[in-house]
Amino acid sequence: MTARTWPCCRLRLAPIAAVLLLLCLTTSLLGGLWLNAGCWGTRSDQIKLGTNDLAGDDPSWGPHKMAVIVPFRDRFNELLQFLPHLHQFLSHQRIRHHIYIMNQVDGLRFNRASLINAGVLLTANDTDYIAMHDVDLLPLNDDLNYSYPASGPYHLSAPSLHPLYHYPTFVGGILLLTKKQFHLCNGLSNRYWGWGREDDEFYRRIQEAGLKVFRPDGITTGYETFHHIHDPSRRRDQKRIGEQRRVLCLLLLHYAHPCSSSVIEKPVFPRSGFAS
Repeated sequence: MTARTWPCCRLRLAPIAAVLLLLCLTTSLLGGLWLNAGCWGTRSDQIKLGTNDLAGDDPSWGPHKMAVIVPFRDRFNELLQFLPHLHQFLSHQRIRHHIYIMNQVDGLRFNRASLINAGVLLTANDTDYIAMHDVDLLPLNDDLNYSYPASGPYHLSAPSLHPLYHYPTFVGGILLLTKKQFHLCNGLSNRYWGWGREDDEFYRRIQEAGLKVFRPDGITTGYETFHHIHDPSRRRDQKRIGEQRRVLCLLLLHYAHPCSSSVIEKPVFPRSGFAS
């Protein structure tokens, strides 16, 4: 009896096994696609958000197009808030824009300046001005103007508006420049590993290039002008070593004695392209 029924059982099980195999293959394929999409922001060196499909690049909005360059590493939660918010904010102002997330994927210390320099080179033929933009700083006031900074570098997150940094030479957070102005400054110094100071040095480069920094006028929202989405538990890498420490000391001397030409005897910032 058993010998007669076993072939029938195999015939009944064969279609079931085929269906199960098909379901497994389909699930694996869909899972792989989901994983690839979910990890997209961490697997590529840079992410370009093409805003053509999101109405962020309408030629009727004007002749200028802005590259928003965002230095990035391991801030995915902030990025999920930043991208839709900024795209909507810029589209409301009818600013043509592409957003570039410059993702540092190596194991070295974070180098914000190098990521921005690379972003400028990447966008050379696509846009005519840039916004150096922190991922954790969201504009809230509609009077903040992201339009083409023809007169000079335009520091949107001014010391009187930024939630944390209020010293007069501060140019970090959000800074707009034309491509020509950025090249006159010879880009940012690549010497700064870890958190901070590269924007302070860039202020010096702006001065040396003979440019004037402009800032918003008439903004009444003060330190509530931006939403700062920084996780207080995240520790900042503020260690200074070697040449970086020497450059920082010279910067402090310069700011303490801005009228003394004898404080710095040699050029502190070599000007050999963006590699200095």
